[in-house]
Amino acid sequence: MFINTEADLDQSLLRNRTFDDLTIGESASLVRVIGRDDIDLFATVSGDVNPAHLDPVFASTDIFGHVVAHGMWTGALVSAVLGTKLPGPGTIYLEQDLRFRKPVSPGDTITVTVTVREKRPEKRIVVLDTCGANQRGEEVFNGSATVIAPDRAVEWPRAKLPDVALVRRDRYEHFLNEARALPVLMAAIVHPCSPDAILAAVEIRNEGLLEPLLVGPEAKIRAAAEEAGVSLDGITIEAVEHSHAAAARAVELAAGGRVAALMKGSLHSDELLGAVVAENSGLRTDRRVSHVYAMSVPAYSKPLVVTDAAINIQPNLDHKRDICQNAVDFLYTLGVAEPLVAVLAAVETVNPRMPSTLDAAALTVMAARGQIMGARVDGPLAFDNAINSDAARTKGIISPVAGQADILLVPDLEAGNMLAKQLIYFGGADAAGLVLGARVPIILTSRADSLRTRIASAALAKLVALRWSRGAKPA
Repeated sequence: MFINTEADLDQSLLRNRTFDDLTIGESASLVRVIGRDDIDLFATVSGDVNPAHLDPVFASTDIFGHVVAHGMWTGALVSAVLGTKLPGPGTIYLEQDLRFRKPVSPGDTITVTVTVREKRPEKRIVVLDTCGANQRGEEVFNGSATVIAPDRAVEWPRAKLPDVALVRRDRYEHFLNEARALPVLMAAIVHPCSPDAILAAVEIRNEGLLEPLLVGPEAKIRAAAEEAGVSLDGITIEAVEHSHAAAARAVELAAGGRVAALMKGSLHSDELLGAVVAENSGLRTDRRVSHVYAMSVPAYSKPLVVTDAAINIQPNLDHKRDICQNAVDFLYTLGVAEPLVAVLAAVETVNPRMPSTLDAAALTVMAARGQIMGARVDGPLAFDNAINSDAARTKGIISPVAGQADILLVPDLEAGNMLAKQLIYFGGADAAGLVLGARVPIILTSRADSLRTRIASAALAKLVALRWSRGAKPA
């Protein structure tokens, strides 16, 4: 919907200006904040799916380095002012010229103004200067419009537009296609002794993503495959006695370079991660390991990372720095040049009685001082301010992150787990789960995960593993 001035929003009627009433120099304006939904809706309606407007990875290599709005989106705003304000209802649009001066980016506030320049009485022709400026006062376009002005005054009820929601079924399709096109990597499936774990291994193989190496008790693995009704022909089994030995052997295989990723089977996460972070595992780094949910949320305009919802129960400030850096490096690996990190709390102001707000403020300063690299970090931010520009603007929050976060850094595991599961079950989100901070990515799956989620997790792990192998490994 259009965002006009407060006075405009109070009007239930559209009123026009007739040709005779119009005066030279008279003007009207409209203000609009552009979000990713606006860009995607315009692409849907117009058919203009230029990746410079839609694909952050492609756009990062373009002249502006980020996604920009369609030029004609601003042209549509000119039409809106002419048709609803000046001259208003009854106006016939004849001609428009536009000169684009600066790109319009998601989050920009655009003010479009039309000004009467000339009146031609013979056919009620009116020529208006048109221009648009962003929130910094920079002109993003200018031009002129020629219209036939109405000959009679009109008051007409403002139309009530339908609510429109974009449903994005899979924002990871680009990554899935990229992963499928790359050489298959070997992944150790650790203790796959349940039908679900075996099915997950077969699925990622059939998708051309990862070649599974099954590590665990051979008899139990074959029994699980028989119960699942799948064949293990062509799949290698690395036989060990029990789950603890499976974790240790899988870590050994990863440290030796035989496998590029690990995938949790039917053992407990603590057992696998304990082997990964053991003193002499060969996979341990200077970073604390942490979990990310890479989420595709239908109601949000881009992929969203929630961290940490599965490993670090009550992280301290140092832990949160590592958790943040792991997530930032993950998105950077996927092509997001400078991820936007919102450090969440219940409120957006620092409160000494709320430790999460103190940590959030400290992390913001740490990022500014180079202790967190490659991201724009801001906090404390409440959830609504982090993901909704209107909420942030209502509270007067001026932030490079508010309303458009790529990463939500939660205060503790309980908050992260509840947030992620609410997005999954109430918001219809898909959530691929990975563990980062070790020398190989680790796929964490759940029996409740959908096939899309398991495949997305494997695809992301494959991309991360390949890019780490080319030198972008964690410290």
